[in-house]
Amino acid sequence: MALQINPSILSADFSRLADEAKAVEGADWLHVDVMDNHFVPNLTLGVPVVESLGRATETPLDCHLMIEDPDRWAPQYIEAGAGSVTFHVEAAAAPVRLAREIRAKGARASMALKPATPIEPYEDLLPELDMLLVMTVEPGFGGQAFLDIMLPKIRRTRQLIEKHGLELWLQVDGGVSADTIERCAEAGADVFVAGSAVYGAEDPAKAVRELRRLAEKATGAPGT
Repeated sequence: MALQINPSILSADFSRLADEAKAVEGADWLHVDVMDNHFVPNLTLGVPVVESLGRATETPLDCHLMIEDPDRWAPQYIEAGAGSVTFHVEAAAAPVRLAREIRAKGARASMALKPATPIEPYEDLLPELDMLLVMTVEPGFGGQAFLDIMLPKIRRTRQLIEKHGLELWLQVDGGVSADTIERCAEAGADVFVAGSAVYGAEDPAKAVRELRRLAEKATGAPGT
């Protein structure tokens, strides 16, 4: 599949979110980090901000729920306009049921794994998903350094996806930059979340294009 670049608004200027969203309209999705100060030690934004972002940009919203009780809250983010909703398997009470509910409500269902959570116990769940997110930092804060020890996990996940013949997107999130994206792409990721590498750049749209170029260079795959 085509490689995708998803800028994370966690690294954007929260006083100018509408402008920041428009600054990366060449991106495939806008990644929205939702944190509740319970599942992770940080508090960001919620449903009202997602609704506002949906009105401010034509770029589809990819909501990453780093929250407790995603079984309860995920449907509200779909109603708010999210086109893709990611829940953490460590927080979900019934991940299969939740994934099916997300799909039934018209969004893409995605499941995230913290760095210490292995993929193998969840192999049978993969057909229920549209995307699998391998965290390459500990969730909770932007600007962290990429964890190289996650590269074998990305490779194993890609192998499982291919084993089952699934058209499942494999996303990486955390420390993705011009210095790390090629390694992620070579390991098998095809959707890349980048925060400070995009919004810390002088020209965010140009940074998105450069990240896409590097990922394509590493794999020979066409971008969108």
